[in-house]
Amino acid sequence: MNTFKQISVIGLGLLGASVSLSIRRAMSGTRVVGHSHRESTRRKAAEQGIVDSVAETVQTCVEEADLVVLASPIRTFEGYFRQMAPYLKEGAVVTDVGSTKRIVHQWASRLLPKRVKFVGSHPIAGSEKQGLDFARDDLLPGAKCIMTQTQTTDPAAVAAVRLFWERLGCTVEVMSPAAHDRILAMVSHLPHITAASLVNANRLEDLYLAGTGFIDTSRVASGPANIWTDILLTNKQGCLRGISKLVVELERFYDALERGDEEQLQKLLEAARKKRERLIEYKLEKKELF
Repeated sequence: MNTFKQISVIGLGLLGASVSLSIRRAMSGTRVVGHSHRESTRRKAAEQGIVDSVAETVQTCVEEADLVVLASPIRTFEGYFRQMAPYLKEGAVVTDVGSTKRIVHQWASRLLPKRVKFVGSHPIAGSEKQGLDFARDDLLPGAKCIMTQTQTTDPAAVAAVRLFWERLGCTVEVMSPAAHDRILAMVSHLPHITAASLVNANRLEDLYLAGTGFIDTSRVASGPANIWTDILLTNKQGCLRGISKLVVELERFYDALERGDEEQLQKLLEAARKKRERLIEYKLEKKELF
């Protein structure tokens, strides 16, 4: 498992194509085979040299793969697991780049054959842009990648996938699928819901007067709706808990404002300022902000 001679990437959007380019940059000697369900994307991938070879079918994409990276929308994973299962060779490793993890591990456990090892992955890298045309071979260096394992995950497969992401420049952290979904619901999925709600709460003509603070705060609302619908629905309980916690915090502001409680407002604002300050210090120390 320490040497992947062929890595197959299913899904050649922004992240899948960026992973493919990164492999070609950082792992010379490894053959990259890509597949997309869209013929136009397959054609572009071939023309732009995103992969070494473009496969017309899932079967031809995965049958010689040592590692398969699923980079399509999360709710397509179940179908892809089912399609690839008969064709994966003995000892092949399958991973993904999905933003939710519990349901993906469940699908993999149910649908992939025992001869294949699955390890969850979530490289935290991307942009509001979508599609192969925005792919970059420098998207992953410096990014954090969360890997997920259960009690039955093969340790050798975990080590091999960890080395893969580290070779692409990621800093890796390993946790359970449940821990991943709980944390990401709060620090990724809830912010997207909040940003979308903030934009939707305003009239368009009023938004034209917004300054850079609003633009910064609402940036993630520009993410593709289909991708984020998948993410929210596959981490439903985590997102619902996150919304409930946010409502509690908003109600604290509401109550303080209703009472005209200046001291409480200052406490709430100062607590957030100090916590964010510590966050920025940590990120700078870890060189995750430049």
